[in-house]
Amino acid sequence: MAETSLYPAVKRFLTASGYDVKGEVLGCDVVAVGGDPPLRLCIVEMKLGFTLELLLQATDRLAAADEVWLAVPASRRGRDRDPRVHRLCRRLGVGLMAVHAARGDVEVLAEPMPYRPRTDLRRRTRLADEHTRRAGDPSPGGSSRQPIMTAYRQQALACAGMLRDGPQRVRDLRDVAPQAGSILLRNVYGWFERADRGVYRLTGAGEAALRRWTVSPSSAGGAAE
Repeated sequence: MAETSLYPAVKRFLTASGYDVKGEVLGCDVVAVGGDPPLRLCIVEMKLGFTLELLLQATDRLAAADEVWLAVPASRRGRDRDPRVHRLCRRLGVGLMAVHAARGDVEVLAEPMPYRPRTDLRRRTRLADEHTRRAGDPSPGGSSRQPIMTAYRQQALACAGMLRDGPQRVRDLRDVAPQAGSILLRNVYGWFERADRGVYRLTGAGEAALRRWTVSPSSAGGAAE
């Protein structure tokens, strides 16, 4: 398949929208002009797949056109079907069309208009809360091959540090780990076990965690090795 095979369907789509369409104009795959003065200028860039180069072309064309579209062959499971690609195009204000060359038509996947996503308040709150509760900056950005030092893990390590010298009551741990009660009860990492009612001790896994991470018994913070 060649990029030129996409052109007839793209031209038919734009012509039906009231544009006068011409191919290969000053380096642009498709340029369409329509409307009464002031005229509306539309540019379409075509590629056989959704690539970074296609996005770069689109952002370059935005300064010259009223509408910029990206046109790629329609697929069943390709990038043109990825919702993240659709969101990216909308963020850029670029249209995306999937071309069904055999049928001679196009499928509009994203409209070429300015877009601002609806704020995800729950996610925003979680991010801000985790940032606030995490002590220091224990996990370098880009870390992927070791556990992330979350605020929860920091408090669990603080509990483990306090239990290093023997069993203790939950209430005695809350000064260094405000969530001590739920952390010990849930025991996500397998570091704790119940010694008596309201009293917990450290397991072998907890001792191993303390050897892996450096923990101050009086702090909920921890630094990854």
